[in-house]
Amino acid sequence: MDFDFSFFLLMATVVTGVIWGGYLLLLKYTHKEPTPENEPLIVEYARSFFPIVLIVLVLRSFLVEPFRIPSGSMMPTLLIGDFILVNKFTYGVRLPVINTKVIDMNQPERGDVVVFRYPKEPTVDYIKRIIGLPGDKIAYYNKNLYVNGSPVQRVSLGMYHGVGQGQSMTGAEHFQEDLQGVEHSILIHNGAPSVEGVYVVPNGHFFVMGDNRDNSNDSRYWGTVPEDNLVGKAFFIWMSWDWQNKGIGFDRIGTLLK
Repeated sequence: MDFDFSFFLLMATVVTGVIWGGYLLLLKYTHKEPTPENEPLIVEYARSFFPIVLIVLVLRSFLVEPFRIPSGSMMPTLLIGDFILVNKFTYGVRLPVINTKVIDMNQPERGDVVVFRYPKEPTVDYIKRIIGLPGDKIAYYNKNLYVNGSPVQRVSLGMYHGVGQGQSMTGAEHFQEDLQGVEHSILIHNGAPSVEGVYVVPNGHFFVMGDNRDNSNDSRYWGTVPEDNLVGKAFFIWMSWDWQNKGIGFDRIGTLLK
């Protein structure tokens, strides 16, 4: 069990619910009518906050959860300062805190941009793109990606010009990659060192990589992501804020991720 925000949100819901519900039961068995004048301060707070924390818990645990992008590992798809929404139910409904799946739904697909709990430190959330599915053989050599022996096709879009906190990636080569039918942008920094190798994805796991291929701490370094670690699928940019690049990026708000 992880003592993260979800845990404290659940505890707040339980505590405020117990205080408010217990007070109502006490009044029922003592045959008293609830009146604002006689209501203890702690009960007043519990009555006020319980509906709020309950709604937040349900939305965050089962529907959507907001995240902020803190690094450039998914450039140019996601920029530092992007605020995204993550679909929490597309891969199945899980109970909060214990993360046990109770309703199975869609399976993750190649090309999905996913948020997951970092396998080496589950309290930390990462965001990457699914490259390999269970049973796949993934290879990465000379900055070229291969899936089950077939090279992943890509087309150069020229030199990338970074903005704001992503200016350090200016000069990288911008490609349009076709990941077996899923087209998306990637960056390759030809002068940067690159890890290489062949990886076989175990059952129940996924091989993930960042779109900023030479600036991403991903499955090439620490292995695959267990299905149980998946938080959800990123699908929407609802806000973008980079104080080094004109503040609010209005042109990015409302962007659907692919």
